[in-house]
Amino acid sequence: MTMRFEQILADGVAECSYLLGDDAAHVCAVIDPRPDVDIYIETARRFGMAITHVFETHIHADFLSGARELVDRLGGQAKLYVSREGGAEYGFDHEPVRDGDEFTFGEMRMQARFTPGHTPEHMAYMLYDGDKDTPWGVLSGDAFFVDSVGRPDLLGDDQTEELTERLFHTVRDVFMALPDDVIIYPCHGAGSACGPDIGDRMSSTIGYERRFNRFAQIEDLDAFKDKMLNDAPPVPTHYPRMKDVNSSGPEVLRNLPRIPPLNVDDFERLSQEGAQLLDVRDMMAFGGGYIDGSLNIGARPELSVWAGWLLDPEAPIYLVLEQDADVDNVLRLLWRTGFTDFGGYLAGGIGAWREAGKPLKQIPQMSVHELNDAQNVTPLDVRKPEEWTAGHIPNATHAFLGELRDKLDGLDKTAAYATYCASGFRASIASSLLAAHGFTNIRNVPGSWKAWTAAGYSTEQETEE
Repeated sequence: MTMRFEQILADGVAECSYLLGDDAAHVCAVIDPRPDVDIYIETARRFGMAITHVFETHIHADFLSGARELVDRLGGQAKLYVSREGGAEYGFDHEPVRDGDEFTFGEMRMQARFTPGHTPEHMAYMLYDGDKDTPWGVLSGDAFFVDSVGRPDLLGDDQTEELTERLFHTVRDVFMALPDDVIIYPCHGAGSACGPDIGDRMSSTIGYERRFNRFAQIEDLDAFKDKMLNDAPPVPTHYPRMKDVNSSGPEVLRNLPRIPPLNVDDFERLSQEGAQLLDVRDMMAFGGGYIDGSLNIGARPELSVWAGWLLDPEAPIYLVLEQDADVDNVLRLLWRTGFTDFGGYLAGGIGAWREAGKPLKQIPQMSVHELNDAQNVTPLDVRKPEEWTAGHIPNATHAFLGELRDKLDGLDKTAAYATYCASGFRASIASSLLAAHGFTNIRNVPGSWKAWTAAGYSTEQETEE
């Protein structure tokens, strides 16, 4: 027997799912799958195992669950297991899981452990070898992270206090009660907004977290509440929508979302009618020439999260790609945050548009050297509040990208702004958003903060208001 344990990272949403089982018994389980589920089927096939169980640790808010998609793709071979603790309700067929329930996969055993706080129904899974009574690992879901814990404020102010208290007891009475050598496998890594300042490592141990996790070290409830309140990052706008979709049951597509190619004339007509245009090219290519009204979010893993923040889920998306062959990868990234309605993509891309003599807009790219020498240009910092507080360009204005649309009325549409972030990716999103809302004097700063500090230019620090 060989125990198979695979951690599968969905970049961008920083989500960790797991496939585990026993290749001698030829059975395995998948925990917290993403919607593009081929990777689980292919991994199980590679190890000669059948997926018989699909588990969710909780109702996810940050990405679209792939549990129903995977069960459907397996043709009835597997069942879907979800927590029925904490009053959870679901709009789809499932097998209920209660605190203490056990599941075996050959010589591997999993035990459900009720761990509320991040959500009311949250369930972690203790991992055991055979009949041993001490776990060697725990799938901690969003209750406990490397260097952090799950945030308890995603269900609204009326539930935050109660969930914070439950989270405190989950951390103290469940995770900190485990032996030091138990390995922690969380549902998220660094970059997720499901917890404050999640660490870079993909796993940890109870002993390490006992020594270094500042949330796990707090033994007073009131102090824990203060820490969680002060350290919580902004709540992405798509989280409430994802929570509702995942509890009712995401649509089963049985493949990637569909998207037709469109010729230049049809694409132009739709753009003039106000279609939602998403240009996923690199910032330099976008700035050099784009279709009026387009939002630029480059086809990197971060596309998933920023699309969730900024796109309208009720409107079809029309894509402009670097090359047509990129479409499947872009669809996967957008599907992970629930986007399945696509009106089409521009066949032949900007090259076809340009050759047809159609109009192009431009956003100038300003180097950090030019910005340092510029007069009457306001640096617009679109990084997260904690990034701004740690240091920023002198005389800059701050507007976090996720909240920028709500702050447009406070900015002068005729003033000269140079958008910057850490490296330029978010800055290009911001500049395209400003341009689409009528700002006429916008520049983007490639390299952004990293280039500014590398060049040795002066910086400022101050407390976020």
